[in-house]
Amino acid sequence: MARISYVNGRYVHHHQAMVHVEDRGYQFSDGIYEYIAFYNRRLLDAELHLKRLERSLKALQISMPVTSVAFPVIMRELIERNGRNDGGLYLQITRGVARRDHPFPKHTKPALVMTICAAKLPKEHEVKNGVKVITRPDLRWARRDIKSISLLANVLAKQDAAKHQAREAWLIEDGLTISEGSVSNAYIVTKSGEIVTHQADQHILGGITRDVVLRLARKARIDVAERAFNTVEMKDAAETFLTSTSANILPVVMIDGAPVGNGKPGTVTRKLQELYAAHVLKQTGKAL
Repeated sequence: MARISYVNGRYVHHHQAMVHVEDRGYQFSDGIYEYIAFYNRRLLDAELHLKRLERSLKALQISMPVTSVAFPVIMRELIERNGRNDGGLYLQITRGVARRDHPFPKHTKPALVMTICAAKLPKEHEVKNGVKVITRPDLRWARRDIKSISLLANVLAKQDAAKHQAREAWLIEDGLTISEGSVSNAYIVTKSGEIVTHQADQHILGGITRDVVLRLARKARIDVAERAFNTVEMKDAAETFLTSTSANILPVVMIDGAPVGNGKPGTVTRKLQELYAAHVLKQTGKAL
């Protein structure tokens, strides 16, 4: 079956999907994006993703390109046209096409593009045995809560992680505070069993998986603290893990070449993996 994309109101073959050379997303990174996982052709936590999308658009003063009712309809139709049971839906909205000039142009129409890709699930051994992480300085801009398409600093950090055969790079702000990963949220579990992760403010992108996992943890009566943690606490943690839409929940067993705790996934992380798998199964019928 041919790969189909959605571009500004039209479903087109992927190789024919194009945007204008003066689209402000291309010239200024003037736009936002979302990535939504789907299983059995059912979108996971779509409502939460679309709420975050609306918040990002409002922060950049970009209007919605279609109604909130139309969004799920378009997404479901795109999934059906691609004939893929499991995968990811990437959508991008930019301010639109205008003559190159830094101030917001008047009367532009936002551009909406959606594509379907294969599922980015982690490998079985990563889920079972955990992954390695490196730390790097956080070079990003000051409004990380906006899911902006301006991701160059994230790309550089992720490439550095790949170079060192690590799954992710955790970003350090002011030489001490862990904000989040280049493409994920970061967590420690203290020796008392408390989950600690940076509060959802302008310093991090509040992940949808993060929100779900914290809700599941509190429901299971696991202590949660939403606050910044530093590298000293990270090194002293009993467990560490990361979350994202594509990775779900992954144990982190080594940071900068040093083992975390006993170097194996911990009991709190394992419990969260079980709770999240049940959440996915309930929504989509997919067993992770």
